[in-house]
Amino acid sequence: MNKNTVWRIGAVIVLFFVSTSVFSAGDVTAGKEKAKVCTSCHGVDGEGIAPKTKISGLSVGTFSAAMKAYKNGEREHAMMQMFSKKLNDQDIDDLAAYYSTK
Repeated sequence: MNKNTVWRIGAVIVLFFVSTSVFSAGDVTAGKEKAKVCTSCHGVDGEGIAPKTKISGLSVGTFSAAMKAYKNGEREHAMMQMFSKKLNDQDIDDLAAYYSTK
């Protein structure tokens, strides 16, 4: 094996462990409990109730980014901004983990 091959293999291993730890931060069971407040607009399983957005099946990254954007005001929607400001990072991770499994 040449040096470049060793570096590439090492990089893949590091990326694997980093991505695994990032995406396993949320707790699905805790997320299910926290999601109860979301059901009136997004449905029992996040399937969406027109005209509200379907959130079930979103990737952890997509869900988390959207919630953080609502929370910091980058994304505008009065109701979502109000709800997201009540969430800490762990709450968002838990909800993201839950909805990613739906």
